[in-house]
Amino acid sequence: MKEALIQLRDVAYAYGPGRTVLDGVEMALYPGETLGLAGANGSGKTTLLRLITGLLRPGRGHLELFGQERTCRTDFDAIRGRVGMVFQDSDDQLFCPTVIDDVAFGPLNLGASADAARTAASRALESLGLSGYEDRTTYALSGGEKRLIALATVLAMTPDVLLLDEPLNGLDATSAARVTEVLEQLPQAILVVSHHPGFLESIANRVCRLEKGKVIGGTGTGPTILTMDSNG
Repeated sequence: MKEALIQLRDVAYAYGPGRTVLDGVEMALYPGETLGLAGANGSGKTTLLRLITGLLRPGRGHLELFGQERTCRTDFDAIRGRVGMVFQDSDDQLFCPTVIDDVAFGPLNLGASADAARTAASRALESLGLSGYEDRTTYALSGGEKRLIALATVLAMTPDVLLLDEPLNGLDATSAARVTEVLEQLPQAILVVSHHPGFLESIANRVCRLEKGKVIGGTGTGPTILTMDSNG
């Protein structure tokens, strides 16, 4: 059996007394798979992603990434760049004057030279069919273009794992189809949060659901497709 890239065991998180969001989460993500995560609004899906990236710390349980438990900032600093997260709102991720500046920011932040960072950025853009966008103004792009540029900012760091928070949020049908097509071709292990059942079932090897603080169907290695209601 392959070793999990991400493993959550009995993970809990609360925003304060009486505000428990996650309570005993068990979940695993394996190399080469796409795992879909559904759940109602406020069920804790984004909170779970923030725990995996180290932006939040669990109140209980064990969080293992790449075979080692991660408990403090130093642990997460050691794997910077290996886990890339694309936020629900692309504008939260794009803040530079031009596309190439935005996409090169990650490699620069990881210590790459300016030339190496620009090369990595150009390769990421090319892989998404976005060559020629380098000097375009980021804020003037369409919603679908911004979503792909946000993905490029993460891919430029060559991560092993992608975390995607509602990647189709706010997109029209054409843009959603383009983003879906791109995601289906990526080689990385992917954990994708979405309330679109059809989208998850089309791209994911397994789909699990976050409900009442627990993940249903996220620990096995075989295909697990759960029925999702329209609020998921």
